[in-house]
Amino acid sequence: MKISRRDFLKLTGAVAGTAALAGLGLPETAEAAAVPIQYAKEVTTICPYCSVGCGIICYVQNNKIVGAEGDPDHPINEGALCSKGSSVFNLSYIYDQQNNAIPHPGRMRKVLYRPPRADSWQEVDWEWALEQIAKRIKETRDSTFEMRDENNVVVNRTKAIAHLGSATCHNEENYLYHKMLRALGVINIDHCARL
Repeated sequence: MKISRRDFLKLTGAVAGTAALAGLGLPETAEAAAVPIQYAKEVTTICPYCSVGCGIICYVQNNKIVGAEGDPDHPINEGALCSKGSSVFNLSYIYDQQNNAIPHPGRMRKVLYRPPRADSWQEVDWEWALEQIAKRIKETRDSTFEMRDENNVVVNRTKAIAHLGSATCHNEENYLYHKMLRALGVINIDHCARL
């Protein structure tokens, strides 16, 4: 039997498609998808890994995350998650030897500060930390602010502060950061995601 290349490709595609559909087990998949995590509240959020802004549904029970999956109603990812987004549950929890989810021991829960020339960190409260950050930004900006450059051109800038944007912030947060930095006169602004 003589078969052309085009007919061979058609036949191969039909066989591969039939095998894929037979292996899906469509009735079982539909039944399994209908079973939600029981007694858990659904909380929608944005994936913290990159600024694409994929939607995630976190299942919360007794103020603890018990599961996470892609949000099928979200317009960006429509329920699909990349490998990093699929592991968002592991930001808060790891698995012990008995395969039970336990709180991640390496997760920071307190504000730590290391004073100049100190060899250890000390715990401080949020109010103090935020006040220190704001004070130091203001002092640096005021002491290095240039209204005009050497050619007497109005520049209104500071070269002493730089900002590296975070890919864990969604686009709206990055927009607000950018607006704030421009208002301060910061010109050294970059972003790690390059999206």
